[in-house]
Amino acid sequence: MGITEMLDELKSKARRDEKLRAELLETRKDAQPLSAFCRKCRELGYEIYDMDLITAGEEFYATMRRSTNGGGENSPMLEGEDDFYELFFAGLE
Repeated sequence: MGITEMLDELKSKARRDEKLRAELLETRKDAQPLSAFCRKCRELGYEIYDMDLITAGEEFYATMRRSTNGGGENSPMLEGEDDFYELFFAGLE
């Protein structure tokens, strides 16, 4: 299972389980929120690590840019589309 699928599954569970949702949101208060979030994911059985999460978003965005208008400079700039971490929490709040 890839990062996207793991995040989707985790988000779906958190939407149904208020305690889990609160635990995930609490990670945002940590001094290093991304690391705290990934640590919580691993505690829950999802092997998500900081750099894997960051690079997954960047790779997804790069693929999207290559697929539009031949991937040239005319490709649309989609702000935030490469940040799976922020997109995850946007879907929880």
